[in-house]
Amino acid sequence: MAAISAHCGCAHHIFCRVISARTRQTLAAMTRKAATKTTAAAKPKRVMSAVRNTGSAAHKAITKGAKAVLKDAQPGGETSPVDGGAGVRREARALFWMGWKLSHIAEHLDIPRGTLHGWCKAEKWPETPAAQRVEHALEARMSTLIAKDVKTGGDFKEIDLLGRQLERLARIGKYEKTGREADLNPAIEARNAAPKKARGKNFLTEEQIEQLKSAFLDSLFKYQLGWWQSSQQRTRAILKSRQIGATWYFAREALIDALETGRNQIFLSASKAQAHIFKQYICAFVHEVTGVELKGDPIILANGATLYFLGSNARTAQGYHGNFYFDEFFWTQDFERLNKVASGMAMHKKWRKTYFSTPSSIQHAAYAFWSGARLKKKDKIEIDLTHRRLGGSGFTGEDRVWRNIVTIIDALNGGCDLFDLEELRLEYSDAEFANLLMCGFVDDSFSVFPLSMLQGCMVDSWELWTDFKPFSQRPFGRMPVWVGYDPSHTGDSAGLVVVAPPSRPGGPLRVLHTEQFKGMDFEAQAKAIKTITETYNVDAITVDTTGIGQGVYQLVQKFFPSVQGLNYSVESKTMLVLKALQVIKAGRLEFDAGNKDLAASLMAIKREMTASGRSVTYAAGRSKETGHSDLAWACMNALSNEPLDTGTDMASEQGTSFLSFSD
Repeated sequence: MAAISAHCGCAHHIFCRVISARTRQTLAAMTRKAATKTTAAAKPKRVMSAVRNTGSAAHKAITKGAKAVLKDAQPGGETSPVDGGAGVRREARALFWMGWKLSHIAEHLDIPRGTLHGWCKAEKWPETPAAQRVEHALEARMSTLIAKDVKTGGDFKEIDLLGRQLERLARIGKYEKTGREADLNPAIEARNAAPKKARGKNFLTEEQIEQLKSAFLDSLFKYQLGWWQSSQQRTRAILKSRQIGATWYFAREALIDALETGRNQIFLSASKAQAHIFKQYICAFVHEVTGVELKGDPIILANGATLYFLGSNARTAQGYHGNFYFDEFFWTQDFERLNKVASGMAMHKKWRKTYFSTPSSIQHAAYAFWSGARLKKKDKIEIDLTHRRLGGSGFTGEDRVWRNIVTIIDALNGGCDLFDLEELRLEYSDAEFANLLMCGFVDDSFSVFPLSMLQGCMVDSWELWTDFKPFSQRPFGRMPVWVGYDPSHTGDSAGLVVVAPPSRPGGPLRVLHTEQFKGMDFEAQAKAIKTITETYNVDAITVDTTGIGQGVYQLVQKFFPSVQGLNYSVESKTMLVLKALQVIKAGRLEFDAGNKDLAASLMAIKREMTASGRSVTYAAGRSKETGHSDLAWACMNALSNEPLDTGTDMASEQGTSFLSFSD
C-alpha cells in the first residue's frame, strides 16, 4: 500500500491543476451568461444559511485559491474545450474529491442541492478508491493537453509524465486483483527470474543458531552446566564415569562455539569409528532443532568453521588447527607422541584443549599427564587429585590445567536420573564398579592381560579393515566369521563377540562386533544369536553351556545345528586363557581402539587360587551377585575354534579346535 500511496501522491498535484482549469471554464461561461441578461429583472437576494455565513471566509479563500491556480494550470496557447457544458456532473464530482462540501459545490456551480445529492449517491462518490479518483484526473488533463493545436515542450513532457502515471495506476489495479508484488513492481519479477544464488553449504540463520544454543543449555544437567561455565579454560582434563553424556555434551558445545566464533573444532578419539560418534550427535541435534541436515566429512559450516573427526593415528592428526577434544585419552595407544601432535593443533592462545576419559590403568602414559608428573619433577609441586578437591566445580592446578572428576554419584546428584544405582552394584564387581563408575584407576600389574599388552591389539578399524563395512546390511559380506557367546547368569550380563578368522594360517584374528545383553532370559539370548546369523556368514558358534548356558545352547542348536557347547572347568578356562595369550603376544588379535569395553573386560581377568587351594584358575570376580568379564570369555570362546599351535613354529595344517565340546 506504500507503493500505491506514492503513486497516488505523485498525481495529486496534476489532479488539482485539472480541476482548477475546469473551474475557470465554468466561471467564464457563467460570466458571459450574466452579461447577456442586462434587461432581466433582478432576482431577490438569496438568504445565506448559517453554515454559509459562518463558513463564508473559508469559502472565499477556497474560491480565491482556485482562481489563482486556474491561471497557472491552463496550458499555454489556444484551447479547444472538449466537454463544454456537458461536464458539469464531472466537475461537481471532481470538486467533491478535492474536499469541497456538497453545499459549497451546489452554490458554486449553481446546481440544486437535491440534484447534487442524487449524483453523489448514484455514483457513490465517497466510496471511490483513491487510485480511481487520480486516474480520472489524469485522463482529463491528458485529454486537455492532446486537444491543444500548438503544444510547447513542457506540454510534451507533461503528456509523457501523465502516460507513465497511468501505466503505474494500471499496475496498481492489477495488483489489487492478484496480490502479486511482481504486478506492482516488474523489477521483482525480473529479479526472481534470474538464477538464485544458493545459500552456503550447511547454512544456519541467526535465529536457528539461537534456537540451537537455547535447546543446548536447556538440556544440561548440573555437572554439564559446570563444564559449560569452564568452556573458556585454556586446558581442561576431565575424569568421568561411564554413560553420563560427556561425548554428547562436548559434541554440542563444540558446535555452538563453531557457529558463534567460526573457530575450527577437532575431535580426536581412540579410533575414527569412535570419533564419528561426535558427528552423529551433532548432525542429529541440528536436524532435530532446525530441520537442517549437515553434510560432509569434515563438516564445513557456512561461516567457514570446519569440524574434523580423527582417529588416534598421529600421521593423520597433523596439519590441523583449532579447538580440540581428546576423547578417551586414557585408552589410546602411544599417548605421549599423539598428545604432542594434538597440543600442536591448539598452540595459539585462542584455541582450547579439552581431554576427557574414563580411567584405565595407572601404568598408562596418560596418567603422568593427569597427575602433573612433569610439574612435580620440575618444580617439586604436588597436585591434589582427590575427589574432594576436583569434584563439583573443578579446580585449576599449578600447571594451569582445569581438572574435574564426575562419578556416577555426582551425576545422580546433578540431576541425571538415568541410572538405577543398586542394580548397577549388582551387575558389576566391586573392582569394575570402582573403575567404570567411580573414576577409580586399575592397577593391572596383576592382570593376565595388562593394558600395555592390549594396546598392541588396538587398531583404527575404519582405516585398516577395508573389507569391513559396519553400516551395511552385510558388514562382512559373505566372508566367514566365528561367534563366541558367554550367557547371562544370575546377576550378570551376557557377551557376544564376532571374530573374523585369518585368511591364512597365522594371520590376524579381527574382532568385528561386540555386544552385551542385560536382564535377558535364555530365549531372548538365543534370539540375539539368531539375529547375528542373519547378518553375518557364521561358520562356527561356541557357547558356554554352564548353568543357564545349556538352555541357550539347546535353542541355538535348533537353527544352527553345528553349534559347539563348552562346559567351563579349570582345565578348559586355562586352555582358553593360554590360547588368548598366545594370539595377543604374537600380535595377531585386532580390535577397534574405541572398544574399551573389550579391553576393560580382558584387563579384569586375574589369576586366583581354586577353592581347594591346590591349583590356579582365571576369573574376574564372577559370582551370582556380581558381574564378570563376559566379553573377554566370549572372545576366547570364539578364538577356541583355532588350533592351539596355529601361528607358532610347531603349527601343522589348520585343523579343529584344541578343546572338547559337549554334545
